Amino acid sequence: MKYPIGIQGFEKIRQEGYVYVDKTEYVYRMATEGNYYFLSRPRRFGKSLMISTLEAYFKGQKELFEGLAIAKLEKDWKSYPVLHLDLNSRKYDTKEALYEELNRHLEMWEKEYGDEFCGRATEERFLQVIKKVYEKTGMRVVILVDEYDKPMLQAIGNEKLQKEFRSTLKAFYSVLKTCDPYIQFAFLTGVTKFGKVSVFSDLNNLQDISMLPQFVGICGITEDELRHYFDCSIEDVAMANGMTKDECYTKMKEMYDGYHFRQNTVGIYNPFSVLNTFQHQVFDAYWFETGTPTFLVELLKKHKYSLERIEQVQTTADVLNSIDSMSDNPIPVIYQAGYLTITGYDNRFKLYKLGFPNKEVEEGFMQYLLPFYCSYSSVDAPFQISQFVREVEAGETEKFLVRLKSFFADTPYELVKDVENHYQNVLFILTKLCGFYVKAEYHTSAGRIDMVLQTDQYVYVMEFKLDGSAEEALEQIEQKDYPLPFVAEGKRLVKIGMNFSSQTRNIDKWVIA
Repeated sequence: MKYPIGIQGFEKIRQEGYVYVDKTEYVYRMATEGNYYFLSRPRRFGKSLMISTLEAYFKGQKELFEGLAIAKLEKDWKSYPVLHLDLNSRKYDTKEALYEELNRHLEMWEKEYGDEFCGRATEERFLQVIKKVYEKTGMRVVILVDEYDKPMLQAIGNEKLQKEFRSTLKAFYSVLKTCDPYIQFAFLTGVTKFGKVSVFSDLNNLQDISMLPQFVGICGITEDELRHYFDCSIEDVAMANGMTKDECYTKMKEMYDGYHFRQNTVGIYNPFSVLNTFQHQVFDAYWFETGTPTFLVELLKKHKYSLERIEQVQTTADVLNSIDSMSDNPIPVIYQAGYLTITGYDNRFKLYKLGFPNKEVEEGFMQYLLPFYCSYSSVDAPFQISQFVREVEAGETEKFLVRLKSFFADTPYELVKDVENHYQNVLFILTKLCGFYVKAEYHTSAGRIDMVLQTDQYVYVMEFKLDGSAEEALEQIEQKDYPLPFVAEGKRLVKIGMNFSSQTRNIDKWVIA
């Protein structure tokens, strides 16, 4: 089986025999039920392939759709002129970069349809191109925009540049409403949806299908699709990894499933990671390793976000669906970028509960965060975590406490101005990462424990104080009887009290009992 990894062209996939998960029923539904659509999905989730599929459909390339769902639905197969704007392949670090990219597309269209307005503003030229296409062909125009938000995303943290991009794109995209009589269909995709006073404020005719239940499976792979299209691939991966077929399905779900774009709907598998797993027959963090979400980390640090909150987020649909570049809430960006997903819904208060979609994202995100919050580099941090876990498992308490202290050493001062927030974030990341290898817990009926690590032979209960004393921390463990839930397990119990000093920005003392 040929897997279309990195191939975003529908025509190439169909002509060269790559496996294609049939999404053409969605194409027909959109084409016949509406005119203007917006879809937000994480990167490498199939948005560009959907754009390419729509382009082939509206160009009337009927032969590419033989055997697919739409072949039984579409009878007319008209051919429309298509304007395809792709903003994905450029670095937008200056206001000129966006103009140059828009100009590149406009010049290409003007060369074909007439360029008498080429000296005017980009939005005027876009408007005239649409009119010219309609006049020259006698057909309404189809407009497809891939990664409309790439310039805005790259300018997060640079409000001046983002304001420039917002102004340019708002004027450019508003043409879609002005030219409504000449437009047959418009489809815009992106990772994020920037807010109500932003690029879409003039487009009240744009239907956002990102959270609509009938479109949850438009990109990505559902469980049914995984079993229908890839059952033989699952057998191959299972055999290569010494697993049963059922075990392989379970592992695939644990690693790559879990995306929910609306409450009470089917989970969606990350297609990029699924296809790579089949290609290489190895379970790995394929999606996470292809992107470095530096802008997310910058948001978290800028707003001194307490990472413990990231697994307890509850918010409204309005917050999830719209990013305000001036907001101090990083959660909408993190959600829309695919690092969090909908895990529950409170119908009474209309609140969405968020969490990590799967192990690939959770572990990858924590590993990526650690070097930004501690003294180790991205190369050294995984090794230090592995050594830390080995020392925990071996009962080498003094050794792993020295290593724990080293995670706080030499941390840049600007990162730890809010000392308590910083050390709690480092502890959260470490506990989460250790939790992939040993059992980690946080809460008991008596209260919240700063750090608990369990192995086959040991249970470590740790309590931290900020500018207090290690003895005080140990006393709290005793008074609140934190170890009680673990006594019956028959493991060796180790209680550790530690003090974190705001002056040294590190652990200055610990006591062990």
